[in-house]
Amino acid sequence: MTNANAECLIRREGRAGRITLNRPEALNALTLGMAHAIVAALEAWRADPQVELVVLDGAGDRALCAGGDVLAFYHASSKGKAPQPGFGYGFWRDEYRLNAAIHRYPKPFVALMDGIVMGGGVGLSAHSRYRIVTEKTMVAMPETTIGLVPDVGGTYLLGHAQGRFGEYLGLTGARMDGADAIQAGFADTFVPRARILALVAHLCDATAGGVDEIIEDASEAVPTSQLAAQRDIISKIFAEDSVEAIADAALRSADPLAQRVRADLQTRSPLALKVTLEAVRRARKMRSLEEALNMELRLTTRLYEGGEFVEGIRALLVDKDKAPKWQPPTLQAVSRDLVESMFAPLSADQELNLKAPV
Repeated sequence: MTNANAECLIRREGRAGRITLNRPEALNALTLGMAHAIVAALEAWRADPQVELVVLDGAGDRALCAGGDVLAFYHASSKGKAPQPGFGYGFWRDEYRLNAAIHRYPKPFVALMDGIVMGGGVGLSAHSRYRIVTEKTMVAMPETTIGLVPDVGGTYLLGHAQGRFGEYLGLTGARMDGADAIQAGFADTFVPRARILALVAHLCDATAGGVDEIIEDASEAVPTSQLAAQRDIISKIFAEDSVEAIADAALRSADPLAQRVRADLQTRSPLALKVTLEAVRRARKMRSLEEALNMELRLTTRLYEGGEFVEGIRALLVDKDKAPKWQPPTLQAVSRDLVESMFAPLSADQELNLKAPV
């Protein structure tokens, strides 16, 4: 086992490669060093016959991973001024490569999505082969609240979610419990938290049987999903062509969910909202996660370097005044040309260029 004080614990237990995110005081928020450590471990285990599967979890009982370490982005921007050249780009480039590697990993990859799983935590878990939630799971892609768009392959997951769940979850950042995460396609299996330790022990035990059988034996029936019960009103509101039209549809509805949607959209970055809607709908037509990650790097880099993401972090997490000065300040001021410009290719040496295996 690595140093117990390390941000990410990498070790082998029985037949399993174990990865434990180890920043419980920060809800296991992902740093670039942690991402690099995971990449190195996966590469080492790929050809190691003693490692038959990989298990990912988080230290403590509050979170698998609450997202990327966004405060690092703020500090790299000289406390709200122009970002250090390449900082955000470099972080996301390496993180997205990790997301793609997890998605295509040749050995079983089991993600224990217990507790909070947001942003970067989704990228580490929701693209894996086995995605396990508990009664304590809370999944969300809340990036529009801080002037960013759902990334780490989130646009791909949202774009391929049932009905209009993707638009709803992406624009509002609504929270999902375990049942909702399964309904939306972010997870597959429900296992009570009380069974997780035994599940991990059996997965590590070479004599315990196959991964499918072990997980099936530990699982229970999926609880009722509130998201599924809201399908009709979500479909009605979020089928509209624009964010403005979605807001108007929510305004016309007396449904309690519509009221929450109205309140949510009023506080989000107008630019991030419009870019998110466009990204989710573009991702719906994509055939691979890699395509979405290539697109997302363009969006996140520009929102960071343009200052929208930095302002969102300042307002929510640094000054905590919850009064971001979004630019442009209104939906109406966000032109179609501006939205389109966010999707333009980066320079040839910056493009991510991930490709799905043929």
